[in-house]
Amino acid sequence: MPRFLTEFRDFAVKGNVVDLAVGIIIGSAFTAIVNSLVKDVFTPVLGLITGGINFTNLFFVLKEGAQTAGPYNTLADAQAAGAVTINYGIFLNAMISFTLVAMVCFVLIRNIHRLRELGARKEEAPAAPAAPTVRNCPYCITPISIEATRCPSCTSVIELPKDAVPMA
Repeated sequence: MPRFLTEFRDFAVKGNVVDLAVGIIIGSAFTAIVNSLVKDVFTPVLGLITGGINFTNLFFVLKEGAQTAGPYNTLADAQAAGAVTINYGIFLNAMISFTLVAMVCFVLIRNIHRLRELGARKEEAPAAPAAPTVRNCPYCITPISIEATRCPSCTSVIELPKDAVPMA
């Protein structure tokens, strides 16, 4: 088998391609959910707020159609007549749809991150307080190592605490 085909086979059966395929499938399912949320939940509410304005039929005629002269009531009428139009209403619909999809994605991802952080906080057990590494000399109150048997400041001989284990 030629080297190129061997390398391609190795690439295709490795986890990279499988992970990518799973990501694309989940991404398309997520896109369907977000589009449905925008189309079926947010757009009707926006339609109520704006009074049911339909931006689709907002257009500007650059050149009237050869078959029928304007004015045209709808974009479909203008296109059927062969008119050349700038369809700024469709562009506005696309901008509104993009903004809604971006906002929904932002809210969903933001909440997913918050849930992950909340789960991570629950998993973290509070750390036990660290064992002390210093103590005060009983004679001069200078901080010294917990394992010290003589104070470096006042040179007093100090007994080890009963719970301290001397280092070998």
